[in-house]
Amino acid sequence: MVRQILLDNSLASWFAAALAFLLSFTVLPLVRSYARARRRARYAEREPPVAVALIGYLLDHTSRVVLWIVGLYAAERILTLPPRLDRLFEVAIVLGCWLQLGLWGAAAARFGLQRQQARSGNGQLGGTVDVVLFAIRLLVWIVVVLLALENLGVNVGPLIAGLGVGGIAIALAVQAILGDLFASLSIALDKPFVIGDTLRIDLFEGAVEQIGIKSTRLRSVSGEQIIIANADLLKSRVRNLGRASERRALFTLWIAYETPAELLDQVPKLVAEAIASYPGTRFVHCLLKELGDSALLFEVCFFVQVGPGRDLNAALDQVNRHILRTFRGSGIDFAHPARTVTLRDGRAAAVIAAAGEG
Repeated sequence: MVRQILLDNSLASWFAAALAFLLSFTVLPLVRSYARARRRARYAEREPPVAVALIGYLLDHTSRVVLWIVGLYAAERILTLPPRLDRLFEVAIVLGCWLQLGLWGAAAARFGLQRQQARSGNGQLGGTVDVVLFAIRLLVWIVVVLLALENLGVNVGPLIAGLGVGGIAIALAVQAILGDLFASLSIALDKPFVIGDTLRIDLFEGAVEQIGIKSTRLRSVSGEQIIIANADLLKSRVRNLGRASERRALFTLWIAYETPAELLDQVPKLVAEAIASYPGTRFVHCLLKELGDSALLFEVCFFVQVGPGRDLNAALDQVNRHILRTFRGSGIDFAHPARTVTLRDGRAAAVIAAAGEG
C-alpha cells in the first residue's frame, strides 16, 4: 500500500531524491562562490587570461535554473516515475539546459564585444555594441529554440520551411522596420559615426546621443532632439564634423576703391597676422578675387584645428576684431555699397546709398 502511494518508490528512494535535490541548492552555490573568490585572489593585481575571465563572466551570469536542472536530473536518476511524469521531467530538464546555454551564449557575445571595445579604447561605441549584440542575441535564441525542439523529438525541418515562407510574408509586411534594422547593423559594422560625433544632415546639425535599432538621436545645436530613422539616415549625405581634423573659414573683405595701391599690398600681410593671433590656425590665402561694383573684394581663407579650447566661431570673432583694429590703424577703409545716378538734364549728380545692393 505504501509503495502504491509513493508511486512504486521506497521511502529511502524518495529521501535520497529529496536529499540530492536539496544538495544541488547548497553545494553548487558554494562551488561558484569558491571559484569566484579564488579567481579574485589569484588575479587581484593582474589581468586574468581570456579563458579564465570568460569562465568567470559566465559563472556570474549563471541562472538559478541550473540548480533546478541538476536537482531534477539527480532526482530522476534515483526515482522510478510514471511515463508521463518522467516525460515532464525530461522536457523541463531539456528546456532548462538550452535556456542556460542561450544565456551563456548571449553573455559570451557581450563579453567579447565589451573586451573589443576596451581594447580599442573608444568609449563612444556603446550604441554600436548594443546593435551588434541585439543581432547576435536574436541569432543565438533562434538556434537555441530550434535545437531544444529537436532534442524534444520535434521535426524542425517543416518548421524551418514554414518559417521561411512565413518570414517572406512578415518581411513584406514590416519591410520599413527591417530596413531600419539592417541600416542599424550597417552603421554598427561600417561605423560612419559613433556617439559624440557632430553630424550635419541636410538642414540639421547635432551631436549623436544614441544609435538605436530603429533610429538615431541627435542633440541639435539649438537644444532640441532630432530623431532620424536609420534607413533615411543612410540615404542622406551625412557630414561627420566630429572627425574633421580642422574647420575652414571663408569670407570676403570689401575694401574701398580709393585705397592707395601701397596699402592694398599690405592687406594680405595684415590679414595673415590677424589669423595667426588665434592659436591652431593655418592661413591659406588673402587675394583680390574680384573688382566689384563698389568695392575691391578680397577673399580670405584659413583653417582652424579641431581640439580642446579651439572653436571656429571664436576664431572668426578674434580674427575679425584684429582686422578692424589693424585696418583702422593703417588707414585702410572698408567700402560701403553705393550707386551713383546722373540725371538726364545734367543739372546734378546724386549719390544714393543702396545698402545691400552691389
